[in-house]
Amino acid sequence: MTVRTKDPTAPAARTERPVPLWAERVARLMPLLALPVCLWRLPIGFDFQMGMDMPPMGWARWASVAYVVTLSVLSEAFALLCRGLVRPWGEVVPAWVPRLGGRRIPPFMVMVPATFAGLFFTALLVDWVLCTFHIAGFSDVPYTNAGWRLLATTVSGLFVLWGPLVLALTYAYYRRRRGGTTSVPGGLGPVQSP
Repeated sequence: MTVRTKDPTAPAARTERPVPLWAERVARLMPLLALPVCLWRLPIGFDFQMGMDMPPMGWARWASVAYVVTLSVLSEAFALLCRGLVRPWGEVVPAWVPRLGGRRIPPFMVMVPATFAGLFFTALLVDWVLCTFHIAGFSDVPYTNAGWRLLATTVSGLFVLWGPLVLALTYAYYRRRRGGTTSVPGGLGPVQSP
């Protein structure tokens, strides 16, 4: 019987340090937070206003459908990309990438775009709060009835949670990737790394 040894040049199947359980769960939740608003906006491409009391976009049908579908696909793609904050491919370039495969990704190359994205979507949260509750003269699109307004507020409310959650995942990524300490899965606190 032969014993297989791991190839020392193969990238690790795990992150450098353990991912907190809450971060793993949040990263899995991100695409589900984006999905309702993506589905809600699809009929708008076909000139069905989802209860909004305003005229359709006025674009050619192909352009409005392409715009809405592209926006929805990009939203889901970015939500799935948040998994890189808790996965090995967010720390080491996958082996299948030509010339770069297996190289360590500098933490700032992940943290900077993730932080900007989190801040951008957090700004959308502030806008959502101001418009939804008509604070300081802000108001949102008028709706034909309260049911449509509740649906729009709910799906967009889920989506705007994205910003703070991306910032939380980015902070957890920063804590794991910096030297010295690591977090125990489940968020039990720092432990001195070996």
